[in-house]
Amino acid sequence: MKKITIIAASLLAFSATTFAQTKWSVDKAHARLGYTISHMTLSESEGNFKSYTADITASKADFSDAAFNISIDVASLNTENEMRDKHLKSADFFDAEKYPTITFKSTSFKKTSGNQYKLVGDLTFHGVTKQVMLNAVYNGTQENPQSKKLVAGFTITGSFKRKDFGFATEAPATMLGEDVKLRASGEFVKE
Repeated sequence: MKKITIIAASLLAFSATTFAQTKWSVDKAHARLGYTISHMTLSESEGNFKSYTADITASKADFSDAAFNISIDVASLNTENEMRDKHLKSADFFDAEKYPTITFKSTSFKKTSGNQYKLVGDLTFHGVTKQVMLNAVYNGTQENPQSKKLVAGFTITGSFKRKDFGFATEAPATMLGEDVKLRASGEFVKE
């Protein structure tokens, strides 16, 4: 009986460590988070956010059970044009004072093939929360030779309709595209 108890305890201990949730935090030195949108149907306007937090929680080595959480400081928007940034942060567009944060919380992360995944989650933007579906590529995991920490890489792309979130609803499609294209790429460090 003692032997069975020891075996059962060992199995429980092994299961707990094998399936323990692991947190991975974004390495901002090796990450970028931004968007593009059509301008006058002639070109694309691009913006990036300089201040944000992002983490992943997963228990499986292939991240197939990963949960993503992202929080963005809207006031950190940077389009490389100070006058445009000020206008975009105003009530005409992002309204950073009224809606200071954009968040994304995943609800599912499903492998489609190889290192390709579908990432579904709730995007809260401009005071509206809606489900969005994004494409994710898991670029692999390796030890950083300098820090000796394990690092995982991801690239995430997708789009949403700006008017679905009440964003710049007065701007005609000939001036500002209907689709906001998202792109995030970065490394996440295992904690």
